[in-house]
Amino acid sequence: MTPITVYLVRHGQTWFNRYNKMQGWSDSPLTKSGIADAKRTGQLLKHITFLHAYSSDTTRAMNTAKMILDANFNTHVPLTVTANFREQFYGYYEGEDSPKAWYAVGQPHGARTFSQIIEKFGVDASKNFMHEADPFHEAEDALTYWNRLQKGFKQLRAEVEPGANVLLVSHGTTIRSIVDKFGKDDGFVVTESPANGSISKIQLTDSGIKVLSYNQKNTEA
Repeated sequence: MTPITVYLVRHGQTWFNRYNKMQGWSDSPLTKSGIADAKRTGQLLKHITFLHAYSSDTTRAMNTAKMILDANFNTHVPLTVTANFREQFYGYYEGEDSPKAWYAVGQPHGARTFSQIIEKFGVDASKNFMHEADPFHEAEDALTYWNRLQKGFKQLRAEVEPGANVLLVSHGTTIRSIVDKFGKDDGFVVTESPANGSISKIQLTDSGIKVLSYNQKNTEA
């Protein structure tokens, strides 16, 4: 089939982002800067012909998607909200100070920061370590996380016609995880988190998922 091109956008800055707190399934509003992130991305993407738009079911993602679509020349793009493209669930560590949480998660493995964890062990290992460290063991491990994401990609393939451009507003770790899993062999490195409002681009092809760009901040990717 002709590939489906997905424009992956990270939502605008939230108060949890500003204060560097773990923000998985928890939610907080967009800041003034976050609203500006969304509007700036809308301008970058306003001439892209989107036939479909998706966001996770968090308000930060939905509101970002709506502002991007408000700027688009095609004013009739429906927004589909889906839990499949939520952020990773951090369980007990939801809302915690990020450096403190990752120290607790990584220290038993000899890594004190999230960057050290993914450098030494990989992005999927960070999910498994989080699940292990959670005293309730409710944080998503890698298998649970990817089963959810694969449902999301199956949803896109079922609902989107070949050759279409799709807007998908999601989250930092989710975008980072997608690019790491499907773009590593093509040289994409995810040591830097995608910025709020940044654009990454992937294609859904007959053979799988191909990463085209990552964390573009000032261009349409």
